[in-house]
Amino acid sequence: MVKFVSEKIKMKTEARLAAVQATYMIAFGQLPVDQVVKDFQDGNIGRYVIDEDAETQQEEMVEVNRMDKAYFEEIVRGVQKNKEALEKSLSLYLSEGYSFERMDGTLQALLLCAIYEIINTQGVDVTVLIKEYVDLAYAFFSKKEPKMVNALLDKIAKEIR
Repeated sequence: MVKFVSEKIKMKTEARLAAVQATYMIAFGQLPVDQVVKDFQDGNIGRYVIDEDAETQQEEMVEVNRMDKAYFEEIVRGVQKNKEALEKSLSLYLSEGYSFERMDGTLQALLLCAIYEIINTQGVDVTVLIKEYVDLAYAFFSKKEPKMVNALLDKIAKEIR
């Protein structure tokens, strides 16, 4: 059975992917927020992703779908505006022995975008948000990190929503 996914949903998914990438670039590339947002919206950055063919195990560059530019900008600017508070909030939910500062940079960016959306997008079902970010985690990591993302976001969502 073919699963129907609307263009609007695809565009939001792409906005989330781009927001994670932009959040990472801003934090670890020490790039200005306005420039990164503009570069993504103009298509100068983030138009292609590396995809691996399951049969041949070869990587190729694949153009991504169009993104919801306004949604992308809302997430990126919202994360940057509230970054310190979001980091403190995330740290409260981490298991003993784990530190936000010691996490992989991509994982940090993903979690910041996710918690921002959980807190600020009441119109989107939280299970949908969690699934989207777990799927993004699988795009960047193996099984350990996505499972941690799922458990952490679920714990946060139960307390926040």
